[in-house]
Amino acid sequence: MIQGYDVSLIFLTDGRNALKEIGISEPSPSQLKEIRKEEAIRAAKILGVNQKDLFFLEIEDGMLTRHKVKVLKIISRILANCPKEVYIPQEKEYHIDHRETNRLVRTAIKKLCFSPFEYHYAIAWRYPLNLLVRFRPKNLRSLILAKLLNCNIVRSDISASLPLKKAAIESYKSQIDLMSDQQKVPLLRQTFLEYFLKDKEEFFVPK
Repeated sequence: MIQGYDVSLIFLTDGRNALKEIGISEPSPSQLKEIRKEEAIRAAKILGVNQKDLFFLEIEDGMLTRHKVKVLKIISRILANCPKEVYIPQEKEYHIDHRETNRLVRTAIKKLCFSPFEYHYAIAWRYPLNLLVRFRPKNLRSLILAKLLNCNIVRSDISASLPLKKAAIESYKSQIDLMSDQQKVPLLRQTFLEYFLKDKEEFFVPK
């Protein structure tokens, strides 16, 4: 792995329903599932993560809470080697699968009785915290969110790695390009993507 770290990536859900949820039938959910998996493998390769270190649980998109007992057991096995750092979505995410991921991973850590550095990242905030996204100045907004989450803020300078991150994001064509004649706009708009292409990566670290 880049910088000499051993990194594993766990993909809990398969993303199959992303287009179905907005009324688009082609590609089908089963086709999109395979597309998303291939995209994840390509992105990981760009970032220097070996395919053997990728774990695809293939839980149906949006259904993670229905499989939480099984998933918790799998996560616990993967975390049994007690990694020093764990990165997960923050607990107030818009998507239910992201929130459940946070809960399951933190539950597994507690059961395993080890204390890694937990870095929580934001993808899309749940209401009403999403109303703060456009709040200015940005530093004050982050402080408010950190206070509400009872977290500290850690910012990492990723300017040297930003081209690599951009290339990895561009691997996810199913999310940034049109996939169907029925589709008028990509799943992820450019204004949303720009949030993830900053020189500094921001994390929320539980106190």
